[in-house]
Formats: sequence, structure tokens, C-alpha cells
Amino acid sequence: MFSEPSEIFRRVWVPLEGSLNAEHLYLSSKLAALEALRGGFTTVVDAGTRSDAGLDAIARAVSDAGVRCVLRLICNDRPGAETLDAAPIQRRASEHLGRYDHHALVTPSLAISIPEVASDAMLHHVHRMCAEAGRIFQTHANEHLVAVERSLNACGRRPIEHLAAVGALGPAALLAHATLVTPHEIRLLAETGAAVAYNPVASAWKGNAVAPAETMATFGVRLGLGTDGTRSDGFRLLDYAEAAQRFAFGIGVGDSSCGAGWRWLDMATHDAADVAGLGAVTGEIAAGKRADFLLVDLDVPELTPSWDVTWELVRLANRDQIRAVFVDGKLRLWEGWPPDWDARALMHDIRAMAADTIAGAPIRKLRDYADAHRARHAQTVSHAGTPGT
Repeated sequence: MFSEPSEIFRRVWVPLEGSLNAEHLYLSSKLAALEALRGGFTTVVDAGTRSDAGLDAIARAVSDAGVRCVLRLICNDRPGAETLDAAPIQRRASEHLGRYDHHALVTPSLAISIPEVASDAMLHHVHRMCAEAGRIFQTHANEHLVAVERSLNACGRRPIEHLAAVGALGPAALLAHATLVTPHEIRLLAETGAAVAYNPVASAWKGNAVAPAETMATFGVRLGLGTDGTRSDGFRLLDYAEAAQRFAFGIGVGDSSCGAGWRWLDMATHDAADVAGLGAVTGEIAAGKRADFLLVDLDVPELTPSWDVTWELVRLANRDQIRAVFVDGKLRLWEGWPPDWDARALMHDIRAMAADTIAGAPIRKLRDYADAHRARHAQTVSHAGTPGT
């Protein structure tokens, strides 16, 4: 789904998710978990599903694959023109928060997809539920110009300002993107203790801006490096995190450091664990933490000789250097493949069901596939004349 303009979720992702059954959810979630492990992720923060099949299939999939997961339940009460009854949504949210208390890998979370699809009361209530339970409240905010303008039109405030006004911005809040932020909104994030998922690849693929991540971090905003589902490759994500800041902000002011390398490595490890609500569980190799770690081969030509390993991991390291991935003390991946289940059989099952699933979903794409675009371009060039012919 490349080359699509912003808010692709309205035309592609939401219609596709709504058409998935429990088997689709299990298979696709397990494949996503495998991609994450291959990319060096030991934990994923799930964006929630709009499928009626529920979250149990996702919980089974990540458990079977062996990746740690923050699993969110969407609590929108105003998906359309009418506001839904809050009681059943709040009851389901309360059940979800208590469902995985003794699960080794799954941690529950609640979410509002974007602030405008929930009432002020629901935004406040869901955030409060998460804060009281010691879990995180998730929402996407200030990613696209159109979303900022819709918020201004609806309530006279930008999305992050609106979250603060209704009592849904605090240490329990994790905001995806926050790319279009004013100085006032940066101050709100820092003062309330809210966290931001910095998603640099999503900015390039479908966004309107790059989040000023280094500025936000400098002024005390909690940040973790995220993907928004765009890239399950940790080292490429590190490289892009630094490069996006350099292109968007550093070059223009002569900043040759742009986080000095360590900023992005920290943001991908213990800072990411903190904003995901798992700072007491994982994010670093330390006494009392769960054994989530990678074995990375540094004895490669690209890092020989090695002078600054932190910068080298950000700029030069590759996924093929990951020899092993351990989660919760168990080997989950060796040389790119799981040692205790058949990943290739999973890929076969995915290929078998993908075409019919996509064909049956009410997806609306605005861009052709690359080969179709190339063919149309070639046809245009072949019919182009020159003056005098």
C-alpha cells in the first residue's frame, strides 16, 4: 500500500481490519510478530483491531510466536455522527484491563483511535481507567493537517490541546506521531508527563511532517521509537530516526550531531519500554528485569575497525547481524528463524488466504501498483512528440 496519501487508514486499513475473521487475525498477527522478531524487536505495542473477532486471536498469536505485546482495546464511542452508549464500552474496557494479569507476555492497554472519534467524557474516562490500573492509554494525535483542522473546527482546540482540556493527557498517555506540534503543545506534553511514539518512517510514507523528536526530548518529553506498522526492522528504523531529524531540522541550523547517536539508541530500548508502560519489566539488561535481549554479531567488515559502537549501531548495523532473539529468557529466534515452530508453513498459509481476503475487503486505493505506474509512464513517454514532428 505504498504511494498512498495521508489518512490511508480510512480507505485501506480500517476496511481491511473490519473484514478479518479469527483465523485471519491469528495468522496475520503471528506473521507480524515473526517480522518483529526478525527485525530485532522483543516487544510490540499493538494498535488494536476493529475486527469483530476480538483480541484473543492476537493474544494467542503473539504468545505462540514469543514476542512481548502491549495489547490495546479500542474504546471509540463516537465513530460516526451519533454517540454510542458508554456503559458497555466501559464494561468491556474494565474486563480487558484485568484479563491478562498473569500472562507472561501480554499486557493490556486501552485506546481511542483518534481524539475526534470519542466523546470528551469517554476520553477522560478511558485515560483515568488506564492511569488507575497502571496501564497506558493510546491515541493517534497531530499526525495530519486535516485532523488538526477538524479538531479546530469541532472544538476550537488542536488535538493535543483538546486531550489536555478534557483530562486525557498525563503520564499514562502514549500519543502516536505528534508531528504537527506547536511550542505550547510541546510544553503541555512535558508538563503533563505524557509520552510520544516517534514514528519517522510513517512520516515519510504517509505523514505531513516529522516530529521534532530531539527538541521534545531536550525539553523533557518522554519518547519511544515507533513504527506505526511501517517497518519491522529495528536497525533501519534507528538509521531513519536520526536521518529524519537531520533532514528536517539539523541541516538547516548546522547541527551535525542530531542526537549524537545515543539519543536514538536509548529511544529504541529503555525509553521505548518506559513509554509502553513496561519500564519496570524490560528495556535494559539489569537485575530484576525480564530477559529480553538480542545477540548481535559485531565482528563484521562494516564495523571493522570499531571506534564508536553506538553511532555504528545507528548508522551501519543491519538485521542480518542479529544472531538470536530472546524474550522472557527463552530463545525465540535463531539466525532469522524460530527454532520451535514452522515459520515457512505460516507463510504458506498467509499466501493461500491473502488474495481472497483483500478481494473481499472494501478497500479503496488511490495509487496504482508500481508496475502499473511504470507501464503507464512508458506509454506516456512513447506518445510524447517533439517540436516539429
